[in-house]
Amino acid sequence: MKKALPKIIGTSLNTISYIAPKYASTKALNIFATPRKGRLNQTHKSFLEKAEQSTLEYQDYTIQTYQWKGEKQTILLAHGWESNTYRWKSLITKLHKDGHNIIALDAPAHGQSSGTQFNAILYSEFINVVASHYQPKVIVGHSVGGMSTVFFQYKYQLKSIEKLVLLGAPSEFTKIFKNYVNMLSYNRKIENGLNRLVVDRYDKEPAFFSSANFSKEIKAEGLIIHDKSDRIINYDEAELIAKHYKNSTLKTTEGLGHSLKHDSIDDEILNFINS
Repeated sequence: MKKALPKIIGTSLNTISYIAPKYASTKALNIFATPRKGRLNQTHKSFLEKAEQSTLEYQDYTIQTYQWKGEKQTILLAHGWESNTYRWKSLITKLHKDGHNIIALDAPAHGQSSGTQFNAILYSEFINVVASHYQPKVIVGHSVGGMSTVFFQYKYQLKSIEKLVLLGAPSEFTKIFKNYVNMLSYNRKIENGLNRLVVDRYDKEPAFFSSANFSKEIKAEGLIIHDKSDRIINYDEAELIAKHYKNSTLKTTEGLGHSLKHDSIDDEILNFINS
C-alpha cells in the first residue's frame, strides 16, 4: 500500500487537473512541501535537553535553536529534509569536546520550530535570522540544509562567515521538482502549474534557484562532501556546485549514502574547521 500511494495520489490529481488545474497544482505543491516526519521523539529530546534552548522569530514563525557553549569559534548546523537537530549528535559531541561554540536550528515544520510546510527559500530565511543573531564563522548544512545555506549566503553575504560545509547538498531546484513530478507521475498540466506557482510566490522561475549559480558569488571557503552512491541527490549535483564554487574542495566518499553519518566525515569537518 505504501508503494502504491504515490501512484494513487498522482492519478487522482491528474484527473482533477482536467477540471480544476490550479487546484490540482496547488494540492500537489502542498504535498511536496509538507514533511511526513522530522519532529522530536523522546530519544531526541533526551539529548537536546543538554543544550541551552531558545527561540527566534521570522515573520509569524518561531525558530527553535540549541546552543552548546564553547570558547572557540561559533559553528552553525543546518539539518536536512524530514530531520532535526538530533541528526548532528555525533558531530556536536566532537565539536563540543574540541571547545567550539555550537549553534543548531530546527528547520520550518521540523523539530520544535513552527510551521506545517517547508521549502529551501523559507529555510534560508530561518538560517539568516539565526546566523545574524549568533554570527557564526562556519555553517555546516546537510542535504537541503546545505542548499538553503547557499541560498542564504548568496542573498545576505554575512561577513562573519568564513567557511561552508555542504554535505550531500542538491544544486538545482528544477531537478528536485522534476524528481517529485516523476515520482508521482504527474501530467504536464500539473507540472506547468507547479512552475507557475513558484513564479507567483517568488517572482522567479524555478531554474533561478541554483546552488551552483549562487555559489559563484560566495567568497567563504567551501568543503563539499558527497557520496558516489547517494540515491537521493545524485553525485553530479556536487560536481556542478564544485565547478562554479571556485573557493571550494570536493571530497568524494563511497558507501556512505546520502546521510554521510560516519566518524570519518565528522573528522573531515573538524579538520576543515580547524585548518
